[in-house]
Amino acid sequence: MKKFSLTKTTKQWCGITLYQIKAEMSFGNVSKGDLGGWIEKKENINESGDAWVSGNAQVSGNARVSGNAWVSGNAQVSGNARVSGNARVSGNARVSGKLSLILGYFFGHKEKKEDLKYFSLGDDSDYELIGKGNCKVEEENNQKTELLKKAQELIDKAQELKLEANKL
Repeated sequence: MKKFSLTKTTKQWCGITLYQIKAEMSFGNVSKGDLGGWIEKKENINESGDAWVSGNAQVSGNARVSGNAWVSGNAQVSGNARVSGNARVSGNARVSGKLSLILGYFFGHKEKKEDLKYFSLGDDSDYELIGKGNCKVEEENNQKTELLKKAQELIDKAQELKLEANKL
């Protein structure tokens, strides 16, 4: 059974048609029938794990949400960006280009006396990503990042199989 479907509800964003998603099965904190956020194509969310896009969040281009990652609020993930593992992107955060968020959170506001980390989007950009906690960002074309992503996918699959085995 498939995890989610694209609904007929659409909206335009920067010349791209985005489709609202609907859960076709229950998983994680998502119940069958829940409406989610907006994606350009099915490949934007991995069918395995608890990955989900909710609220008014948008995922487009070749961006991918996988593992147990969530994109929520008014967050936008685009380009070749990856959000995986237990990562969270929320608020008014934007993740784009060739970045992979593999741990921690990106968000849209700062509380008083909160420690923040700043991540450059490259030499040509006037913008930075702001994160808190144990954020870690690596460029996707880095061979180490590719190996870490593959390892995380294997860990996610092993956890999934363990849960299935415990049900028996």
